[in-house]
Amino acid sequence: MVKYVYDFSEADPNNKRLFGGKGASLVQMARLGLRVPPGFIITTEACRKFYEPRREEIGLYLKVLERNPPPDARDEAISKLHNVVSQLGLPEGLWEQVVEYVRRLERSTGKAFGDPENPLLVSVRSGAPVSMPGMMDTVLNLGLNDATVMGLAKQTGNEWFAFDAYRRFVQMFGKIVLGVDERLFSSAWEELKRRHGVRDDVEMPVEGLREAVEEFKKIVGSNYGEFPQDPWRQLELAIKAVFKSWMSPRAIFYRIAEGITPEVADCTAVNVVTMVFGNVGWDSGTGVVFSRDVSTGEDVLYGEFLPVAQGEDVVAGIRTPLSISEFQKRFPHLYDELYRAVKLLERENKDVQDVEFTVERGVLYFLQCRNAKMTPLARVKTAVDMAREGILTREEAVLKVGPDHVLQLLYPRIDPSVKASPIAKGLPASPGAVSGQAVFHPDDAVRWSREGRKVILVRVETKPDDVHGFYAAVGVLTSRGGMTSHAAVVARAIGKPAVVGAEEVHVDEEARAFSVRGIVVREGDWITIDGNTGHVYLGQVPTVEPEIVPELDELLKWADQVRRIGVRANADVPDDAALARKFGAEGIGLLRIERMFRRPERLDLLRSIILADSKEERAEHLRPLAKMLKADFKEIFDIMDGLPVIVRLIDPPLHEFLPKPEELLEEIHGLRAKGVEPADKVALYQKVKALAEANPMLGHRGVRVGVTYPEIYYYLVRAIAEAVAELVKEGKSPRVSIMIPQVSDVNEVRYVKGAAIDPALQDVERDMGVKLDVKIGTMVETVRAVLTMDELAPAVDFISFGTNDLTQAVFSFSRDDAENKFIPQYLELGILGADPFDTIDVKGVGKLVEMGVRLARQAKPDIEIGVCGEHGGDPRSIHFFAGAGVDYVSASPFRVPLARLAAAHAALKGR
Repeated sequence: MVKYVYDFSEADPNNKRLFGGKGASLVQMARLGLRVPPGFIITTEACRKFYEPRREEIGLYLKVLERNPPPDARDEAISKLHNVVSQLGLPEGLWEQVVEYVRRLERSTGKAFGDPENPLLVSVRSGAPVSMPGMMDTVLNLGLNDATVMGLAKQTGNEWFAFDAYRRFVQMFGKIVLGVDERLFSSAWEELKRRHGVRDDVEMPVEGLREAVEEFKKIVGSNYGEFPQDPWRQLELAIKAVFKSWMSPRAIFYRIAEGITPEVADCTAVNVVTMVFGNVGWDSGTGVVFSRDVSTGEDVLYGEFLPVAQGEDVVAGIRTPLSISEFQKRFPHLYDELYRAVKLLERENKDVQDVEFTVERGVLYFLQCRNAKMTPLARVKTAVDMAREGILTREEAVLKVGPDHVLQLLYPRIDPSVKASPIAKGLPASPGAVSGQAVFHPDDAVRWSREGRKVILVRVETKPDDVHGFYAAVGVLTSRGGMTSHAAVVARAIGKPAVVGAEEVHVDEEARAFSVRGIVVREGDWITIDGNTGHVYLGQVPTVEPEIVPELDELLKWADQVRRIGVRANADVPDDAALARKFGAEGIGLLRIERMFRRPERLDLLRSIILADSKEERAEHLRPLAKMLKADFKEIFDIMDGLPVIVRLIDPPLHEFLPKPEELLEEIHGLRAKGVEPADKVALYQKVKALAEANPMLGHRGVRVGVTYPEIYYYLVRAIAEAVAELVKEGKSPRVSIMIPQVSDVNEVRYVKGAAIDPALQDVERDMGVKLDVKIGTMVETVRAVLTMDELAPAVDFISFGTNDLTQAVFSFSRDDAENKFIPQYLELGILGADPFDTIDVKGVGKLVEMGVRLARQAKPDIEIGVCGEHGGDPRSIHFFAGAGVDYVSASPFRVPLARLAAAHAALKGR
């Protein structure tokens, strides 16, 4: 018979795949000598067996949900999935093992399950192989009934505590196991509190608790049937409920959003643990503590403690808890024990720890530990600090920080120059300042987001079922809860700005509004939240970009020591170059000159060049334009002094710089309506129409302009060369290269070099008396360029893959049309696994890149090879390029830090 059940002495703490994260942590803590309540683990294998009879059918519904279908199709799939799951039973042989291990618990605790005199009570908790905070179900106080509640009261000498535990159990069991609407219990409880004149749960007299138990049992009876009094039946149903929660909508949605595939985790374990009670009295309570501050990374214990409470109360945000420093004042000896334990776990697990604990009558128990979810700032700081302390190696520290952490660390903050007064303040749960329209229900957040609106989800407190709204919203605001509440934990995990526990904010979810000191904010009104400070503002408040913190700077230097490919930046103007250098770029891999033309006086000259009828007329306008461009080139080369700068010659279709024909025609009609005959506008319109192309992206652009109008390339190169020469004369060290775009044949390169590029360089050398070292290369954006790379490579000094246009060419997609019209549907239907313009298409475009690299190296072993498309800033693409053999990637300036780290990860993890 398959062994499904293990106690903490039998299980392997390193096998999270089988025992789940929670179970493995209980085993580890017990083996380290920490005080852990006795219990046992039902393995993930039992869960897999639970689903096995209908696995194929379940898989079909999951595929539908993975495609992010419209709401009606989503709801239908969820309903059918629920019907299938509800029919499943425990696998053969499991129940007998559960009974055996409960008997073991009875022997170790001296209590008996279901005994009315000395009852054994247990918790039944989920435990996936990877952390999924709040996504699956937990049942506490299991084993209570009308008889054992009296035994518990006698056992503890505390009738109030016994009935508080019982009313909690009926409510939790009714909601989670029996599927009764939680709002029925909450409304009844609030009415009882009103009737007894109490505000907080702990003030309810024992008579009120007895009433609550009876009222809750009536609610169960009206909506399900008689509340089960048999503890064994309770246990069986609870185990099934935890298994079923793996397929709950919130758990499925979370796995899809977080990319948790079946290869990572395909089921949950179940942990059955002897209850310890934090609600016995004021010498008891429950808490969550982190081994370091998960907001700032400071090396202090950070967390919260709630007296007279049970574990779910803290994360649910039902009451605002006490800080861990207050816990230290109340229980100094317990704080010392807690500190030693969490620091031991931190060193053992080589990461900041998130530890759940309960104090029962002055005795500390440990219920779970896991790697903490942190803000990006804390993630970076703790990784660097732990490396300095010798807990981690530098390489391990680099791997602890994900590229997304770096990107999130560059989130905006409120512009300090703006005079904006906050209307409320809460806890800064997850960083970043963001503006959005207030919505009060997660379904509305999803719907509004799909309509293209930026929304902030506003709730009293969030629940696991709200998770789809988190992903749709740009930020989250709650009026209740602490830094370890559900809202805070999930927001930090997915990188959404969040402010929680803003108690001045009175949320009316039914009315879809909130009020603060007489100010009313209704659904659709704009608000701004600052997850860095906890401030809440009316309206849209301007933001600014942050600086790189010292710890990130140090971590990225460690990353630079291990990565094997270079990281450069794409730039358009001098400000981009300055930002790129500040963020650690090793040069400019793509300097686009098109934005330099956008100033009015330059655009007028460029239009005159395009519309000119002769070479001489074009040259007449090119000379002053070249002088203007030289100033920009010189400024950028100076900023990047000593580092390589690759300037791409003009690339876009020329029509992009001309007025639109329809706009000219409208202007002509307007003038004629006023009695004016605009002969000049008519002539311009006729020329613009004559230059129009059926498919401009495949037309007169890139090198084709240099071939047909070599004088354009001549003067552009001359402007570049003069800027280089002037800097050389000033004692600077410019390292400039020129890149020819849209090449499909080596003869194009040879022609423009001979007709324009080489003559321009030679003329500047002669006129300015400076020997120039300017390399000439080509951008690889066409399929034919790749296929003929063995001819192309020997003719140039370097090549750089322009993966944006190469992707368009391989797919025959027009990017703008594709991303606006059908790629979202392709992603929903699973036709494409990722947007090929965001992440490199390894099977198609990637195969061409590998072929191009191989052919180039065979023809010219020392040729420099780069990537300058937007894929150069995508972590998954960088991982591929590192294995493909390119020398560097080039990304937008803000993604340079991310690219540096991603390149290091690629080197450390291997391909």
